[in-house]
Amino acid sequence: MRHIDTSDFYGPKVVNELIREALHPYPEDLHLVTKVGARRGDDASWLPALQPDELKAQVHDNLRHLGLEVLDVVNLRVGVAEGTGDDPLSEQFGALAELRQQGLIRHLGLSNVTLDQLTEAQAIAPVVTVQNLYNLANRQDDALVDRCAAENIAFAAFFPLGGFTPLQSDTLNAVAARVGSSPQQVALAWLLQRSPTMALIPGTSTLEHLRENLAAADLTLPADAIEDLNTIGA
Repeated sequence: MRHIDTSDFYGPKVVNELIREALHPYPEDLHLVTKVGARRGDDASWLPALQPDELKAQVHDNLRHLGLEVLDVVNLRVGVAEGTGDDPLSEQFGALAELRQQGLIRHLGLSNVTLDQLTEAQAIAPVVTVQNLYNLANRQDDALVDRCAAENIAFAAFFPLGGFTPLQSDTLNAVAARVGSSPQQVALAWLLQRSPTMALIPGTSTLEHLRENLAAADLTLPADAIEDLNTIGA
């Protein structure tokens, strides 16, 4: 089974149209994961778009541009640009739950959320995925990762290689040299071994880096390497 996250720097409309042009009609084992709750400003910044009517319009836009009658997974993006916030999300998540009841969405997820917000959303409808910033150096969501694993909820880590501030660590480099892989592969392999429900969103613009990222799934880190890497985010 394969999945594609349709979020992108250029905005969902452009990405969705490219995905449709390249892949439609979609293979049966391909599942598209979309995200709503923000829109692009004229300066390419992300602006909140969390009113229920805005969220419903974004869902219909995704359906139209992807050429679908139902979306596999829709993530509600909350929080702030710097990370998670603590605002209630019942109204917003409830709007998406209505669309799920109408058959326009199969499953619901969350992005940029806290433990309490996950609990709040679960009281409204099942949550199948959480998408938060998480990597070797950003471990503030350790408890959320563990909870998702315990409840069989996929945890999709974005910026798994550090994002706009790429991971740089002497410890990471040393472990990579020891196991004969690149630091990037080791960082991704650590995440995959961190939780059985971990999924990764490593951005790349080259086929070479894409192949390197995919190869990380075949890398099993020994216990002493995991122990060393765990000190990076301590």
